[in-house]
Amino acid sequence: MSIPLPLMLGAGVDDFAQVLSEGVELLRGLHRRRTAVQEARNAVAEWSARYPAAQAQLVVDVRPGSPVVDYDLLVNHPRGGTVAVSVPVDDGVPWLIDHSTHWAAGYLLSVDRVHVPVAEALAMTRTLARRDQTVHDEIIDQCLVHNEVLTDHEPVGDEELAEAAEEIRRAWRLHDRAATLAWLAEMGMSGPQFEAFIAGAARRRRFRRRKEAELAPAYLDTHRPDFDLVRAFWATGAQPVNGELLRGLGGLLGYGEAQVTLGERRARDLPGPLRDAPEETMIGPVRHGDGYLTGMVVERRPAGDDAATMAEAGAAAFADWLAARRRAASIEWHWL
Repeated sequence: MSIPLPLMLGAGVDDFAQVLSEGVELLRGLHRRRTAVQEARNAVAEWSARYPAAQAQLVVDVRPGSPVVDYDLLVNHPRGGTVAVSVPVDDGVPWLIDHSTHWAAGYLLSVDRVHVPVAEALAMTRTLARRDQTVHDEIIDQCLVHNEVLTDHEPVGDEELAEAAEEIRRAWRLHDRAATLAWLAEMGMSGPQFEAFIAGAARRRRFRRRKEAELAPAYLDTHRPDFDLVRAFWATGAQPVNGELLRGLGGLLGYGEAQVTLGERRARDLPGPLRDAPEETMIGPVRHGDGYLTGMVVERRPAGDDAATMAEAGAAAFADWLAARRRAASIEWHWL
C-alpha cells in the first residue's frame, strides 16, 4: 500500500481538503483481508503522526462470516467536529449503513480488549482440545491469552515460529506444501500474512509457557499430594464387585458388565475414592458415578520436583489462573 506524501496541516479549510484527499487514497490502498488489519492500523498511525491536528483514527469493521474487512477514517475538522470518510469498493454501500443494526454485527463476542469475529471463532474450534470445558469457556480462554500479548513486541525466535507452525499444520491437517497452499488460498492469506498469523500464535504459546513456569513451583507446593504417582487397579460397573474376588479377576465372571483398569496415574487423576487411599487397602464397593467402584492402591510414590511434574503442575496452575481471569473479565456475547 502507498502512503500519501507529507502535508503541512494548518488550520485552513484548504489544507483540510487536501488531508481528506490523502485520506481517501490511503483508504483505497489498504488491504481488506482480516489478516492485514494490523498492517492497515500501522499505515494509518504512521500517516496520522505527521498531522497531529487532524487526529486521524482508523475504524475497522469485520464482515460477518467473511475474511474481508471494511474501513472508515475519522478526521478532526479544523472548525470543530469530526468527519468520517468511507470508501466502499464493491457495491457502493458504506459499511456503517450496511451494518447499522449493531456495531458488533460481525462479532461473536468481546473479551476485554479483544473483539472476536464469527469467522475467527469458527477457526478457533479446530484447535480446541480440552474435554473438561465447554466450547464457550475455551474460546474465552483463548481471547484472554490474546489480551495478554497485545503489547508483546519481543521478537519471536525461529524455533518458536517452527513450533507454532507445526501446531497449526496439525490442527488443520496441512500435511504437505500443496495442502498448505490450498488452505492459504481458501483463507485469503498471502505469504507475509501467514507469517504474521504464525507469529501471533507463537507469542501466545510463549506467554503460556512462561506463565506456567512462573506459577508451577508455588502450585506444586500447595497441591503436592495431587501429583503423587499412584499405581492402582479398580473395577467399575452397575453392580458391586467383591474386592477379594477382584484380586484374582476371576471373580468378575459372574457379573454382567464391569470395566477393569490397571495403571499408573497422578493422584489427582484417579477416581475420587482412591485418591487418598492407603496402599494395599481394598476400597469398596462404594457408590461412584452411576454405579459402583471397587479398587486398591498398589503403590504410591510422592511427587518430586522433576521436569515432568513441574510441567503438569504448571498446566494445572495455568488453568486455575485462566479460570480466575475468566471470572474477572468483561465478556459480552453479541449473539445472545
